[in-house]
Amino acid sequence: MSEAKLDRATLRAIPRGVWALGLVSLFMDISSEMIHALLPIYMVTVLGTSTLAVGLIEGMAEATAAATKVFSGALSDWLGKRKLLAVIGYGLAAVTKPVFPLASSIGWLVGARFIDRIGKGIRGAPRDALIADIAPAHLRGASFGLRQALDTVGGFVGPLLAILLMLATADSFTTVFWIAVIPAFIAFGLMAFAVREPTRPATAKPVRFPLHRAEIARLPPAFWFVVAVAAVFTLARFSEAFLVLKAQDIGLPLAWIPAVMVVMSLVYALAAYPAGVLADGPGGRGRVLVVGLLLLVAADLVLAWAERIAMLGLGVALWGLHMGFTQGLLSALVADTAPDDLRGTAFGIFNLVIGAALLVASLVAGALWDVFGPRATFLAGAGFTILSLVGFWVVLRRQGAGRPPAAV
Repeated sequence: MSEAKLDRATLRAIPRGVWALGLVSLFMDISSEMIHALLPIYMVTVLGTSTLAVGLIEGMAEATAAATKVFSGALSDWLGKRKLLAVIGYGLAAVTKPVFPLASSIGWLVGARFIDRIGKGIRGAPRDALIADIAPAHLRGASFGLRQALDTVGGFVGPLLAILLMLATADSFTTVFWIAVIPAFIAFGLMAFAVREPTRPATAKPVRFPLHRAEIARLPPAFWFVVAVAAVFTLARFSEAFLVLKAQDIGLPLAWIPAVMVVMSLVYALAAYPAGVLADGPGGRGRVLVVGLLLLVAADLVLAWAERIAMLGLGVALWGLHMGFTQGLLSALVADTAPDDLRGTAFGIFNLVIGAALLVASLVAGALWDVFGPRATFLAGAGFTILSLVGFWVVLRRQGAGRPPAAV
C-alpha cells in the first residue's frame, strides 16, 4: 500500500471525537490568536509597558494555566468525567474575550488574560486525557498530531484575520478584539454539543483526590523522564510574544506584525500531523524529539542575527517546524507513560512543570531583551536547547544500548 493511501487510511481511522476536539481547538485558537498576535504590541506601544513586563505577564499567565491543569486533571480522574471540565474551561475563555476590547487599562487586560488562562488550565488536561481515552493506542501520535494541527490552523487563521482587519480599519485594535469574540463562542458550542465522552470501563480503579501521594507514586519513571526532558526544553522555548516583538524591532509595519504568527502557525500546522505519524513508527518518538530540538537551535540562531524580513521569516518558519515536531509528541509521550486511570493527573503535573519553566524562560528572555537586546534573548534560547540535547543524549547512553525509557 502506498504511503498516501496509508495516510488517508490513518485519517479515516481517527475517531470522530478527536476530530471534534480538533475543531474546538481550531475555533478557540482563531479567537485567541487574533488577540494575542496584537496584544504584546498593544501593551508596549499603546499602554507603554516594558518588554520585561510583557515577559512577566505572559509567563505568569501560562504558569497560572499550568497550575490549574494539575487540579483539573486530578479532578477529571476522580470524577471519571473529562467533558464537563473541558466545557467549563472553554466557557471561561469565551466569556473573557469581550473584556479585551472594553479594557481601559493594563489592569483590565492582565485580569482578562489571567482568567482566560485559568480557563485554558481547566480544560487542558481533561481535554488531552479525553483524546487519550478516545484514541486507540496505535493511533495516539497521529490523534494528538491531528488535534495539534487543527489547533494550529486556528493559530495562523487568527493572525491572518487580524492583519486584514487592521488594514481595513486603519489599525483599530478594538475592532479586531471585538470580532475575535465570535469564534470563541463557536468553540464553546462545539465542545458542549459535538463531543461525547466515552463510557468509563467498569474495571477502572477509583482514584483518590486530590493528588494523593499514593496515586502520584504510581506514575512510572518513564513519565518523570518525559517531564524532565520537557522542562529543560521549555526553558529554551520562551513565549511567542518575543517573535512578535522581534518583528517590531526590525521595523515591520504595525498592521503586518501578526504575519509572524501566521507564518509560524502555518508551518506548525503543516508539520504537526506528519510528525505525529512519524512518531508512531518503531523508535520514532526519540528521533522526532531530537529533530525538534535541533530545529529550535536553528530557529534561535537565525532570529538572533535577523535584521531583514526574509531572515525573520526563515527564523519564524523554523520555530514553527520545531513546534510541529515537539508539542504533539510530548503529549503522546505523557499518554504512553501514564496509567490509563491517571492520565488527567499526569497531564496536569506535566503542564504544571512546563508552565513553571515557561515563566522562568519568559522572565529571563524579557530581562535579557531589556538589558542586552534581542540577540541575547535568542542566543540564550539556543544555549538552553543545546543543554537539553546534551541531557537527552546522556540519559540515552545511561539507559544502555542507546535506548531511553520505554515510551521514547
